Amino acid sequence: MNDLTYEPKILAFCCRHCAYAAADLAGAMRLRYPPNVRVVEVPCTGRVDVVEVLHAFERGIDGVVVAG
Repeated sequence: MNDLTYEPKILAFCCRHCAYAAADLAGAMRLRYPPNVRVVEVPCTGRVDVVEVLHAFERGIDGVVVAG
């Protein structure tokens, strides 16, 4: 694997009322974010259990963001 072409897979757990709303607005404005970022809407970031973060790493995700 060439380090210059490597793109890490990022999973973002986003609060429905804050970060997800911002990501949704960015989409409505036709702004783009990298295709290697996956956004998951959650009711509240306080409800994201550490087990879910570890499960993401087990499934090959390189980085996790919890945004509220």
